[in-house]
Amino acid sequence: MSTQDDTPPGLSGELTRFGHRLAARVYYADTDFSGVVYHARYLEFFERGRSDFLRLVGVHHTELAAGEQGEKIVWVVRRMEIDFRAPARIDDILTVETRTVEVSGARITMAQQLKRGEELLVEARVEAAIIGENGRPRRFPKGWIAAFMPEA
Repeated sequence: MSTQDDTPPGLSGELTRFGHRLAARVYYADTDFSGVVYHARYLEFFERGRSDFLRLVGVHHTELAAGEQGEKIVWVVRRMEIDFRAPARIDDILTVETRTVEVSGARITMAQQLKRGEELLVEARVEAAIIGENGRPRRFPKGWIAAFMPEA
């Protein structure tokens, strides 16, 4: 895990007691013809939340792809469940909250919420894994587990 990061403060969100929080604005490009966020864009908001969570705990995609864990490894989403409750609209300021539910073997399960203020708009449960160059699952490095798990 890397401890050095030159990201400007706040750009990657913040680590919290439960996991990670990231603010995001809805831009015109995120919306459909009616001015609400297009359903597939929610996946991108959630991806940013997960990626910045990883970055802040010291797990960087570029280092994984460079083989700094002994071989080149990448993240893959294995399963995702999404519950759309209410739409986000252009210019809304959203909060993506991400927390780790479980880490086991090569898999991690994360719960994510997208909110506008206190209003819950979309919830997701994501199961991801890491795989090696051969495409096979790879166990999580032991040092990662403590970094990903929220405080009790």
